[in-house]
Amino acid sequence: MIASRRLMACGLVCVLASSSIATAQQYPRIGYVFPAGGRQGTTFLVTVGGQFLGSWKGDYQIDVLRAHFSGDGITATVRKDIRHLTQQEAQVLQDKVAQLRKKNSKDAAILKEMFEAQIKLTRSRSEFMRREMQPALADSVTMEFTLAADAEPGRRELRVETPRGISNPLTFHVGRLPEFREQESEPAYEPQEFQEGRTWYPPRTETPITLPAVVNGQIIPREPYMLHYASERFTPGAADRFRFEARKGQQLVIAAAARQLIPYLPDAVPGWFQATLALYDAHGRQVAYDDDYRFHPDPVLLFKVPEDGPYVVEIKDAIYRGRPDFVYRITLGELPYITGVFPLGAPAGATATVKLSGWNLPTDTLTIDASDMTPGPRPLSVRKGEMTSNTLPFSVDTLPECLEREPNDSNPAAQAVTLPVIVNGRIDRPDDWDVFRFEGRAGQEIIAEVRARRLESPLDSVLELFDAAGSRLAFNDDHEDKFDHLRTHHADSLIRFTLPADGVYDVRLGDARSHGGPEYAYRLRLSEPRPDFEVRVAPSCIHGITWRLNPFAVYVLRKDGFNGEIALRLRDDPFGLALSGGIVPEGQDQIRLTLAIAQLLSPDPIRLGLEGRALIDGREVVHRAVPADEMTQAFFYKHVVPANELTLVSEDRARFREEAARAAKENKPFPPPTAGRSFQTPMEILSEQPVRIPVGGTVEVHVRLGWSRNGQIQVELSDPPEGIAVDSASWTERGMALVLRGDTVKARPKLKGNLMANAFLQTTATEKDGKTREVRNFIGPLPALPFEVVTP
Repeated sequence: MIASRRLMACGLVCVLASSSIATAQQYPRIGYVFPAGGRQGTTFLVTVGGQFLGSWKGDYQIDVLRAHFSGDGITATVRKDIRHLTQQEAQVLQDKVAQLRKKNSKDAAILKEMFEAQIKLTRSRSEFMRREMQPALADSVTMEFTLAADAEPGRRELRVETPRGISNPLTFHVGRLPEFREQESEPAYEPQEFQEGRTWYPPRTETPITLPAVVNGQIIPREPYMLHYASERFTPGAADRFRFEARKGQQLVIAAAARQLIPYLPDAVPGWFQATLALYDAHGRQVAYDDDYRFHPDPVLLFKVPEDGPYVVEIKDAIYRGRPDFVYRITLGELPYITGVFPLGAPAGATATVKLSGWNLPTDTLTIDASDMTPGPRPLSVRKGEMTSNTLPFSVDTLPECLEREPNDSNPAAQAVTLPVIVNGRIDRPDDWDVFRFEGRAGQEIIAEVRARRLESPLDSVLELFDAAGSRLAFNDDHEDKFDHLRTHHADSLIRFTLPADGVYDVRLGDARSHGGPEYAYRLRLSEPRPDFEVRVAPSCIHGITWRLNPFAVYVLRKDGFNGEIALRLRDDPFGLALSGGIVPEGQDQIRLTLAIAQLLSPDPIRLGLEGRALIDGREVVHRAVPADEMTQAFFYKHVVPANELTLVSEDRARFREEAARAAKENKPFPPPTAGRSFQTPMEILSEQPVRIPVGGTVEVHVRLGWSRNGQIQVELSDPPEGIAVDSASWTERGMALVLRGDTVKARPKLKGNLMANAFLQTTATEKDGKTREVRNFIGPLPALPFEVVTP
């Protein structure tokens, strides 16, 4: 039953992962790491849980080989897999409990033996049910992590490697503060209660800690320990509690990291971990509570201690759920914590003074030297001794900037500005409005864009555009930023409008909920369009098969009306890699490509660099492609989530190591020098590109193939645009001829892009009984084929 359900889960994941047969491999996937961080200069055990971390070798065995981290200073060794009782072992234990119960003995030793066996059996049954209900977390492995004393603090990415490949990334933190873990408690043996068949839970414990500290834990289901099987059931998730001493007047910051550690779930059931924090005094009274911080789901308590004594902080799920990937880290102490920054940015090439607000800050002003900074957001934080504050984004731009000046609450009192400009301001009280006036020309296109929520301001902006007569011309509340990953409420506003006449125009900005305060800061850009683009490449880890082409996707965010063509290329022209279909056509924001890799390229993951190039207003603009992964949350929200590195993993890395060992024994160089070498891709488009597919007609495409021609060649398009289909495929002297057809009605003239296709070889096999049957073997994806639909 376990095997069949795992295979069913594997098949579902493969179908959802990609429409391409070539990517239907069951690559390892990790769902949690516990603890999700550690202190510099320490060694500790870590549990990593997920799916497809093993393989069937008579029985299912964990095959994790090693861990990979972004950055330096962390090493890991595999200790063991988390072994669960087999069905046979569970049956033996159940028979033992039944035999002990038949004795009906009052002997304390026999009762205790039965109690311990019952607990072990109940845990085994609960674990079996959990793995069946949560296949995405069915596998787990224990590893030993060592963090160097000089390991760079901050967020890292962890992946694990198995013979199948390398997993998705998960967040792992390196810190400076002492770290604690929740204390696990065992159920106490009470003979009277056991004989009466009453239910026990492990007693609620309070883990003692000293401040400042980081505490690590999991909110997992609390297991009932019962005498009768009929009474066994799952129970709500536990609440973890930590006890510490505090002094009067201390300004405590208690910040939970839960959703930010695992912002998406592989199966979306039972939903996100919604952590809550509660603080209790020595008398058990609740003195502080939070279930989120502003618009973030992770809670933060900012608490001034009223009197000396012990305090207890409690964390739980808001609706008492629990599962192993409900992992958290809580940072506690008199920590520096930034609650507000003003202004939210500065011009590139200048020095700016920034005002900070918050708790336990070493200063309330900070000088930012942006002389060498390129445009974009930068992390801003402060240090206080060994403690580093939370991080907020700080924006750098090339446009002129100014500060908002009050009073400018109405159109008659509008503040005059000259375009282009970025205005740094605040909605500094409830029901406040800020109005700005500029001169415009007939036919001039204007962009009014707010950056606030994307810079961690609580402002939920609203924008309005008025003409000189006071008539409203445009309005916007929320504007979706597709590359603002993992955000489900896009609260920043944007107006793009062509002015109807010469004259003055007013832009009015406020909060959608009529809120306001010193921390409701914003950056308002008023300018003509500044065409630009960004590039994301997914997945962030490409599992390269050397004898096939390897598909991946590129997403483009076009800004301020840029609609041009974008050329994609690998940076530094690496040996042994070749792209097919590296052009994003005009107006498109997504395209699929294929990558060919040479055999025996590397035994280790290869870091790749991809860049996009485009001509904008006569100048070449180059942007590095940001690696990312497609994530779907709760069956609805789809995100393209950035990762730290774009990695290529070669399928034949194990053979590389074997060949290297053999060459070392024979005292031969390995691998051979790459200078002057080239490699032939497994397939190649020989026809002129892009292929022009006529509406209502056909076009023949020639493809070089290196496979045997013993059988009938078949080609299927993968998710093709409407109106384009394969007419026929046949062998030729150099490979294959593929005939594509454009439908008379459905094919859209001027449509451009890449066609993705899979090739199959159909042969006839003879069985032992003499009967024949048709066998269809998958050859692999064809190279990404650039095309254009044309009018004949």
